[in-house]
Amino acid sequence: MPPHPQTPEGQAGLHAILADPAGALIASDFDGTLSPIVPDPAAARAFPGSAGALSRLAAAVGTVAVITGRPAADAIALSGFAEIPGLIVLGHYGAERWQAGTVIALPVPDGVSEARRLLPGVVRLEDGTRIEDKGTALAVHTRQAADPVAALATLRAPLEDLAERTGLLLEPGRYVLELRPPGMDKGAALRDLAAERAARSVLFCGDDLGDLPAFAAVRDLRTAGIPGCTVASASPEATEVTEAADVVVDGPPGVVAFLSALADVMGG
Repeated sequence: MPPHPQTPEGQAGLHAILADPAGALIASDFDGTLSPIVPDPAAARAFPGSAGALSRLAAAVGTVAVITGRPAADAIALSGFAEIPGLIVLGHYGAERWQAGTVIALPVPDGVSEARRLLPGVVRLEDGTRIEDKGTALAVHTRQAADPVAALATLRAPLEDLAERTGLLLEPGRYVLELRPPGMDKGAALRDLAAERAARSVLFCGDDLGDLPAFAAVRDLRTAGIPGCTVASASPEATEVTEAADVVVDGPPGVVAFLSALADVMGG
């Protein structure tokens, strides 16, 4: 059996998923949840067993999805999930969708193009600081800096100013600050997918501050009468996620074990 949720709402959500798998939407973040965090994001790979667990769930539930800040095609390339039947990957927080080998993308907002032009004059790439261009968002990573926390603090004010000038939001994460258009987050992506798929229950797994909007979306759906459960991939770098979750597991290995146990119960 999967771990027992620590909240009554989470318990009700997990019960609804197990009672009616065909109506369930099971979604997860990628980095830090299905894949261990690594210094170079391009070197990330899915934790062993992730593809198998999601494949088994895909055979039992209505919808299986990955919702990530990465480009959808990159998430597929790094994860090895391309052969999972029916899998939907929402990249760029929902601005891209991969399904059955095809990617559909929204246009890049003007503010992101302007920020891309201005960012090199705002951020000095030194001491391991790195810019990641996600197409519809721009991320500045400090994980490889000599002092990641100090580097993050130094960058916050100039990036906040750049966000204001370009009409973007500055979103913090695990040793990262990301410039992103308003309204583009995992919560909106999860709500839209739940509505599209007419989900009767929802589960979301995440590890970082960027996953909190998806946790909030699950709570909103519960208020609207759709049971749901949230699962935190525990990390000392984002304790807010652990505090907000119905179920807490030990990093990507714990997430994969949880999803595998869920598939066991469903017979997937």
